[in-house]
Amino acid sequence: MNTKHLSTLEFPKVLARLATYASFSAGEDKALTLTPASSLADVRWRLAMTSEAHTLLDAKPDTTLGGAHDVRPQVAATQRGVVLPPPELLDMRDTLVAARTLHRTLSRLDSQFPYLARVADRIQLCPNVINEINRCLDERGSVRDDASPELARIRRETRIAYERVQDKLQRIIHSPRNAAFLQEPLITQREGRYVIPLKADFKGRIPGVVHDMSASGATIFIEPLSVVELNNAWRELQLAETQEINRILTHLSELIAEFADEIGETVEALAELDLAFAKAKYADATNAIAPELVPFQSATQPADEPANSHPGSTLRLIGARHPLLDPQEVVPIDVVLDDATHVLVITGPNTGGKTVSLKTVGLLALMAQAGLHIPAEPGSALSPFGTVYADIGDEQSIEQNLSTFSSHLTNILSFFDQADEQSLVLLDELGAGTDPAEGAALARALLDHFRRLGTTTFVATHYPELKSYAQLTPGVCNACVEFNPRTLSPTYKLTIGLPGRSNAFAIAQRLGLPQEITEAARQMISRADLHTEDMLADIHRLRIEAAKARDAANDTRANAERLTRELRERLGTIEQERQGILEQAQEEATAELEALRAEVRALRRRLQAAAAPLEAVIAIEEAIETVDGAIEAEPLEPPTLPTSTDVLAQRPIQVGDTVWVCPLNSEGQVLEIDGDAAEVQVGPARTRVRLTVLELRTPITSPPQEEETISVSAAGFRSAPSPGVRLDLRGCTVEESLQRLDRHLDAASLAGLPWVHIIHGKGTGALRRAVRDFLADHPLVRTYESGSAREGGEGVTVAKLVQG
Repeated sequence: MNTKHLSTLEFPKVLARLATYASFSAGEDKALTLTPASSLADVRWRLAMTSEAHTLLDAKPDTTLGGAHDVRPQVAATQRGVVLPPPELLDMRDTLVAARTLHRTLSRLDSQFPYLARVADRIQLCPNVINEINRCLDERGSVRDDASPELARIRRETRIAYERVQDKLQRIIHSPRNAAFLQEPLITQREGRYVIPLKADFKGRIPGVVHDMSASGATIFIEPLSVVELNNAWRELQLAETQEINRILTHLSELIAEFADEIGETVEALAELDLAFAKAKYADATNAIAPELVPFQSATQPADEPANSHPGSTLRLIGARHPLLDPQEVVPIDVVLDDATHVLVITGPNTGGKTVSLKTVGLLALMAQAGLHIPAEPGSALSPFGTVYADIGDEQSIEQNLSTFSSHLTNILSFFDQADEQSLVLLDELGAGTDPAEGAALARALLDHFRRLGTTTFVATHYPELKSYAQLTPGVCNACVEFNPRTLSPTYKLTIGLPGRSNAFAIAQRLGLPQEITEAARQMISRADLHTEDMLADIHRLRIEAAKARDAANDTRANAERLTRELRERLGTIEQERQGILEQAQEEATAELEALRAEVRALRRRLQAAAAPLEAVIAIEEAIETVDGAIEAEPLEPPTLPTSTDVLAQRPIQVGDTVWVCPLNSEGQVLEIDGDAAEVQVGPARTRVRLTVLELRTPITSPPQEEETISVSAAGFRSAPSPGVRLDLRGCTVEESLQRLDRHLDAASLAGLPWVHIIHGKGTGALRRAVRDFLADHPLVRTYESGSAREGGEGVTVAKLVQG
């Protein structure tokens, strides 16, 4: 596409912002030179790359091209025989390592990200280059000693030679005979050779070669003759080391030159991936979405509208925002062309947003065709245009003797013969800058030309003649940018289907123009024009009312949907709670039933061991069989609390009454009443409780004598009352917990319980360890284990008791 039109729509500014999200210079260059594609397949490829990159960065935000550099200039230099320095060799290695890492990531995810994986397949791993650079260079860029056997030998001998030089000089400066001649006892360097500072007055006292003199002339720096040969040997080894290092660097540079094509292709693939990641990051920053791409459709032209040459293009932008404007202040616009419209005439006041609307449409089309997500709402769609032409802005030139009208017309003529049905044309202030009548006629003729070509065209104008043209011509539609006459300010909202109204009289009155002048002006307007303005005002008012009604209906529907969702969620929660309560009750009923069965087994064992008369044993066995049969026959239902029907009308509790003992959660019989307390028989045990915790139950009736005898006989052989299968130790100290646990285990064993659930909580684990250590040595405990996840996990220990 023509770069002039891209600049007119500020596309390079978008690319400049995109480039800031690139990770290295090659990706940045690709971003700055990005151009829109016109092929549907190419545009789909680009948008798919961006979408995949967006998804990948969301799922794996640590995916990066960190360490990559554009090393193609260095690769080209090696082909010319240039030896690369260590820092550039490390950049080469880092680039290849980053490419290898990204290649591995995308290769594993090729089914999820096929477009990115296809680009990553072009990466050449070049393991020889990476390994050789790692072998020869360390992370600081220094050549390793083991880069070659020769370098290792030279450096070993260099260290020996250096130590000899230092040792010899140390003996000279610390010799008492030389102390008076030295300025100070130190060793320094001059011109790469080690020397000592000698007082100038004692020149010649220590034979040697003078290498330097101090600024005052009081000190000369000499290399003692006895050290010259040692310095020479050390210096020769240094030169040999430099030569060997150069040879190693030359070897590495030649290796890179051998893989020049592979490295170049790798950098190119990295740049494409970097561009895709930059597009994804820019989409995040602008809250952009991937638009739907719709190919040009075959025009379905009505028989009664032969002049309408619709190109079959689709342009539907919902909530579109100009990407270069402040996202907090920009007003979104909806631009939707129906199936019969491909020319839109936008009218409205100056500074009302007409030009911004044109640029938004053109810029978003260019962004989508460049593979960028666009700042709009989901549901936006467009067709890929072959070319986009824009005549926007005042480009008058004094040097070229061009007026505003001439500059606009010159620009339009530059693409007049090139526009076709695959083009998008954006015209701002068409026909402006000349006589209004002639300008309007010329604007209408140009607009009709593009309409008959089938070109998708947007035009912003002030001419009222174009409003009528748009209203009466097939394929053309009016639109307007709204203006608030009360505040004398534009709203920047675009309304399609209505022409812009003239607000001159309203603005004049708001600014203080005398009413008689505005009324005189109004009298000069034809009745037809005034009637048209009144009709437009009514239409605007009706549209506003309809929009408010629609918004109210949408709000009501949204509230209804929200309430429906909340109710469904609440119902789902209630059902889960109900299931949980039922499951818990089922577990408790199961535990109680197991406890009863264990009690029956204990009774049988005690009967077998008891020395009772045979008749009593037989009677008790029959009673046990009756209880056992009742247990088996009773359906396993969750336990329920006594209902209100069991409670008698409240009266003073008397001796012999059956009562509900609330603290013990069980029934008992009142044996004695003493003031505000009573002694109650609960099972085989007696307890003294306050009258306030007792609830009156149905009095005990006198059953037949035989049943009473059996009941009493069975009760006489019942085991101790059950303390319950749960013991909660949370909040107790370790000492208190172990005492309560010991008492509970004794009671549970006497009651014949098969197990006990000990609740100690998780916390620091100290109480859990103390409880389990205690259980490990307790004679009544067979085994113990952690509770299930539903029982409390590590916060609960289940102790299984010794039976019999």
